[in-house]
Amino acid sequence: MHEIETLDALDAALDAGTPLRRMRLQDLDLTDRADRLLARTDLEGLVVLGGRLPDRLGEHLRRHGALVFPTDPHAPVDPYRATLYSPEELYAGLAASGYAATPDALAHAWSRDATLGHDVFVTLLRAVHDDSMSDALTDLLDDLPVVGVMGGHALRRDEEAYARAAALGHALARSGLVVATGGGPGAMEAANLGALAEHPDDLAAAVERLRAVPSFRPDVDAWARLALEVREPLVAGRTARAVRSVGIPTWFYGHEPPNVFCDGIAKYFSNAIREDGLLARSRAGVVVLEGAAGTVQEVFQAATRLYYDSEPADGRPLPRLVLVGARHWSETVPVWPALTALAAGRPMAQHVHLVDDLADAVAVLATGA
Repeated sequence: MHEIETLDALDAALDAGTPLRRMRLQDLDLTDRADRLLARTDLEGLVVLGGRLPDRLGEHLRRHGALVFPTDPHAPVDPYRATLYSPEELYAGLAASGYAATPDALAHAWSRDATLGHDVFVTLLRAVHDDSMSDALTDLLDDLPVVGVMGGHALRRDEEAYARAAALGHALARSGLVVATGGGPGAMEAANLGALAEHPDDLAAAVERLRAVPSFRPDVDAWARLALEVREPLVAGRTARAVRSVGIPTWFYGHEPPNVFCDGIAKYFSNAIREDGLLARSRAGVVVLEGAAGTVQEVFQAATRLYYDSEPADGRPLPRLVLVGARHWSETVPVWPALTALAAGRPMAQHVHLVDDLADAVAVLATGA
């Protein structure tokens, strides 16, 4: 099975005479390739996922054993897309019509529409979309050293903890790690912002500007518009390094809009798939900032992997799990006692850490100390 995600790759396969059986053509406009494909009959098992193709080509493909998956013109997203979202895509139309008219808000409404809840075709499209997101994440991150940064969505831009989370993201990126977050506001936005900023002075200026709209509540429009304005010069001033951070949010949490400071956004309909994918890709470790229920859930998902996966099948070392904020995680939300009890006498014990200083968290994750 071979996936074709660009027209250049398809042309190369056609030029080489590569058999088309069992190929997957994902989200391609085949209009200008119709004549070449009509001349082929080695099509059994070929799968065409979305895209555009003339009716006569669709009939020819099906007649020779190919599967052609349709899309839904009423769907607010392309379920077969082969790349992550950009902030501009998800927030398209924000300036003219407000957040409610953006693809991001429309996708959330589509995911919550009760009339579609038992529509098997819509369920299939959402599942295909999420699989496409996972595939695009794999293509982008490949074997890059990814560290997950978890933290609460309620953290305001005008709080000191926001600036600290941004400094953490900046330090991790400067150490050569790719920062992955849940892609939402609060601590997640701060970490992505820190990773994006090239220089500390740029980061400090960005944090100061963002204080003017401290929260996405009650006005997502103002929150997102200011973020897009702040993002523009940071992106323009970047050097060649391609990937500093990604955001992996979900439409399940419709009240949490995605932040715009990621290099790519993998947004999911399924929160369970999204959470598992975020942790699975954080092979360089996970750092957890102060948070509440959602963050606690992520802590124990990461801990479960460490508890049972004492000898990873791929031969890689176990990732580090670093909790930042000794008082918070020991007293306010007493997660640390439970972690140490689980880790006692297991390899996991060498991979869980509790620190107060962000520099210590960076040192653990960057060096494995």
